[in-house]
Amino acid sequence: MKNINITIDDIKKIAKDVSKNSVIPYEDLPRYDLFLSQVTDYLNDKFKGEKYTNNIIQNYIKNEVISKPEDGKKRGYTKDHLIQLLLLSHMRPILTTDEIKKVFGLAFNEINDRDDDIISWELAYKTFSDIQKENYDKYLTKEYFNDKKFKGIAEEANIKGEDKEKIMVFLIVMNLIAEASAIKNIAEKIIDEYLFEKGE
Repeated sequence: MKNINITIDDIKKIAKDVSKNSVIPYEDLPRYDLFLSQVTDYLNDKFKGEKYTNNIIQNYIKNEVISKPEDGKKRGYTKDHLIQLLLLSHMRPILTTDEIKKVFGLAFNEINDRDDDIISWELAYKTFSDIQKENYDKYLTKEYFNDKKFKGIAEEANIKGEDKEKIMVFLIVMNLIAEASAIKNIAEKIIDEYLFEKGE
């Protein structure tokens, strides 16, 4: 097994880096309409673990998860399309495609009809970005980066030295996974129960 040399300070640095690179302010989005190939390049650059292709995006359009490109325009992908895809990219690891479609439907009704939108895509994205930044900021100040409970577990198990640091890192990762799992389950339950009660 590979020797793990990671410390609590390393985790704090990782959290700061993720925070800095994950929040894309609305003002930093491209100002001009894009070709489909430019959209895929942009997404693949911003989401390193993903592999977007023209076909993937066209399937989202065909299944009415995101809106169709502007008719008759070579550069048919507007900032709204990019926002839809950025939001979708954050939702993809947590929700199914059908659940994402339902969530978008709550605020935008028919995806290809801008007249029935309850809020603008700009407002939705700015709100999401603000919430995302706040959440990253909270994680950077969370107590479990120096948690007495985790230290207590290591002491109770009589773990010392490098092994103690490794166990602390293990417990922090497991705590993050537990939180992510709980949040995912709550989000799915809200979608299922709210849309079921509304008869959709």
